[in-house]
Amino acid sequence: MAAPNIVNVTTITGVTTFHAGIAATTGGRGDLGITTVVSNASASGKVLKINSLVAAGIADTTGVTLQYFNDVNHVSASSTVSIAMTVSVPTYSTLVLISKENSVYLEENTSLGIFAQPNAGSIDVVCSYEEIS
Repeated sequence: MAAPNIVNVTTITGVTTFHAGIAATTGGRGDLGITTVVSNASASGKVLKINSLVAAGIADTTGVTLQYFNDVNHVSASSTVSIAMTVSVPTYSTLVLISKENSVYLEENTSLGIFAQPNAGSIDVVCSYEEIS
């Protein structure tokens, strides 16, 4: 797993992405409900600097979990570290999970995944990051 030298950067591209309606039963892992917010493919030649990730509680949502995966495919719990675990998101409000003060770097073959607390509404997320190469 290589990462570019961020002192000798040739390109920095700002990106904002969003995912709407994240619930406990949605996402790429079926009933596990993990939705990939952002991932850095293996051999991409990039490092991704996550500057902000904001979760919005839609309807009766009360909790959200954000995890860092050291494999883009979320293959097992042993490849997972929690950044936020069942954190309360007030109904019809937002919660900042990652900000400039606690930014996260994603090296190659890593990702961020998120899911809502079971049976508690859904979450919208907005993620702002830099692709550095």
